[in-house]
Amino acid sequence: MPDTTATRPRSGWPVAALSLGTLLNPLNSSMIAVALVPLQHDLRTDVTSVTWVITSFYLASAAGQPLMGRLGDRFGPRRLFLFGMLVVILACALTPFARSLPAVCAGRVLLAVGTATAFPSAISMLRPIAAASGVGSARLLGRIQMANTSGAAIGPVLGGALVTFLGWPAIFWVNVPLAALTFLGVLLLAPPDPERERTPLRRTLAESDIPGILLFVATLSSLLVFLLDLRPVPLWWLLPVCAAAGALFAWRELRAAHPFIDLRMLAANRALLLVYLCFAIFNVVYYSAFFGLPQFLQEHDGFPAGVTGLLMFPLAAVTIVITPLAARSIERFGLRRTLLTGAVALIAGAALLALAAAGPAPWLVLVVTAALGIPYCVVSITMNQALYTAARPQDAGVAAGIFQTSRYVGAIVATTILGLLFSGGVTGGTWLVAVGAATGLAVVHLGILAFTRTRTPRAEA
Repeated sequence: MPDTTATRPRSGWPVAALSLGTLLNPLNSSMIAVALVPLQHDLRTDVTSVTWVITSFYLASAAGQPLMGRLGDRFGPRRLFLFGMLVVILACALTPFARSLPAVCAGRVLLAVGTATAFPSAISMLRPIAAASGVGSARLLGRIQMANTSGAAIGPVLGGALVTFLGWPAIFWVNVPLAALTFLGVLLLAPPDPERERTPLRRTLAESDIPGILLFVATLSSLLVFLLDLRPVPLWWLLPVCAAAGALFAWRELRAAHPFIDLRMLAANRALLLVYLCFAIFNVVYYSAFFGLPQFLQEHDGFPAGVTGLLMFPLAAVTIVITPLAARSIERFGLRRTLLTGAVALIAGAALLALAAAGPAPWLVLVVTAALGIPYCVVSITMNQALYTAARPQDAGVAAGIFQTSRYVGAIVATTILGLLFSGGVTGGTWLVAVGAATGLAVVHLGILAFTRTRTPRAEA
């Protein structure tokens, strides 16, 4: 019998191109961590206002991920992926010339929209690549997960070097060659989109649930503006606006034929709902440390951006080393046991953050960031695998988009908490309050995982 495996196309290069594209969103969400203080000084704004540079990115990402998953299912994931890389190139070529906070935020929004196309499109393209190459889709998913976790982890190191030697505009410029390389790789190597029925623009817009997206953004934005503008006088009128927008959003999503966030799907799939809830809480804890620690080191201890990035390097190193071990642990010990181990490590890592308040000892910070790398990679890869198991194959694109939305909602909550705590100054006391909140949420995260058991629908392994 002839060896048919020799004639099968290889999966390595197509998955590498997809991985590079999916890396851009977590990379840009983390590089900004060491650029906040230079941005604040250059744009002459305060700690609370500069938070919008992060928040605008996450708001656009949270709204964009589910929409891009749906558009990928409609127009083809490869086509949408290529379009997203063009948007990234345009946004990152122009934003470095911005000299105001609103202009930088606008550039970050465009960057978020472009990078939001990558993850749901890549997930949708994995199945044809796996079928053509004979490599299991779980293994291919693991490669993309490693790129995502590594991208977020190396962001502060790369961002610190770029800000130190080239200034904050360089964290935008670096995306131009990366997005261009990704565009060429996906164009030449990714599987072509299957033929799809031509859809009128009016029908596409109707099925994209634009009202639901607007209500979702209005709910989060009104709440964020209220929380970040508590001083000197709270804008109390925003609270009923937020409540009304949230109620209208739920009403719309429960009745829409093609909802932006399918609340009915979540209600019918408890396992998937718990995946989103736990992932959101995990990201509140993680991003509280990820954005809070660099600000504390720069503002309180006086470390420059480059040194701060290097102090965050153990997080990247541990992530790269532990991620393959975490993937093997899932195969050997099971998903639940590995996830619980990561949740326990998250509590320990969050509690160790208190050591940063003991004084500007670089070795101590290196220990803390190394400890954070363990739960970051273990929980991230296990939650991604839990998503892949809990979601039905026909819901893969939409489910992946909502999964990313839960990540960004957690990040938004974290940056809002930090903005409130640091509005009066970055001190040892405010840092310990932030650490206490993060540790408490890590305990809640473990409690949800430990005391809930759900049956997951049968899905492709």
